[in-house]
Amino acid sequence: MATIAFIGLGNMGGPMAANLVKAGHKVVAFDLVEASRSQAKSDGAAIAESSVSAVKGADVVVTMLPAGKHVLSVWTDVLPAISKGALIIECSTIDVESAKQAHALAAKQGVASIDAPVSGGTGGAKAATLTFMCGGEDKAFAAAKPVLEKMGKKIVHCGGAGAGQAAKICNNMILGISMIAVSEAFSLAEKLGLSHQALFDVASTSSGQCWSLTSYCPVPGPVPASPANNDYKPGFAAALMLKDLTLAQDAANAAGAATPLGKHAQEIYKTFDAAGNGGVDFSGIIRHVRSLAGKS
Repeated sequence: MATIAFIGLGNMGGPMAANLVKAGHKVVAFDLVEASRSQAKSDGAAIAESSVSAVKGADVVVTMLPAGKHVLSVWTDVLPAISKGALIIECSTIDVESAKQAHALAAKQGVASIDAPVSGGTGGAKAATLTFMCGGEDKAFAAAKPVLEKMGKKIVHCGGAGAGQAAKICNNMILGISMIAVSEAFSLAEKLGLSHQALFDVASTSSGQCWSLTSYCPVPGPVPASPANNDYKPGFAAALMLKDLTLAQDAANAAGAATPLGKHAQEIYKTFDAAGNGGVDFSGIIRHVRSLAGKS
């Protein structure tokens, strides 16, 4: 089994590191937050004094950090301490340009690298059922896959450096748009006197079928595991959806792509977040949709 350094032990990183421990790997972990370090220790990881000390002697380094600037800062610090021939994997969702810069930093140090953002939320992190979207060279992907398989059930090589991040932001733009569409449909159904279950039974087996409906239905009842049945506790917080939609818009602007629905979805989630709902699950956007009735 490998020695794996894991840096970033938040709501996603903590359970992911715990699954690597369960798989028999030696995990040396670090996070700036004491509570996260304590949880990782109780999950069986060794706790390092710093990110640099965590990576010394590691075969694989995994980072799970908030944004591109954090990734570049941490990678700049730790790469000189990583053994040649080791592998570094970035699992956060960050902008494509920062991902490419991170790959370049690793290449200068002779360290193989993969950007591998995830989909599946905290539930997927705990259950080791995440989807990993990977960018990087074939050899690096082949080395990363056995490690990622201990934390997820679907590992996809999307292309070269930054391709994993590109796939993630495109996917989440679809998700953000579709959740608003599903929420609008249920809001309309309520006004027309149609029950939640009736709409679900029709749309879930018809052309309106989508993940936002069948796996994450934004109203209580039809999908018992959806956050709608738990007062919209995340899950995947609305602030994180706004982050991903903003990354998608930044990428669209840089690439010269037209994404009018993506832009409108970003604006809707920005309003929702500004009203103090950033910690609500993103499916709670139905509350905002309902509040728009009668407004122009």
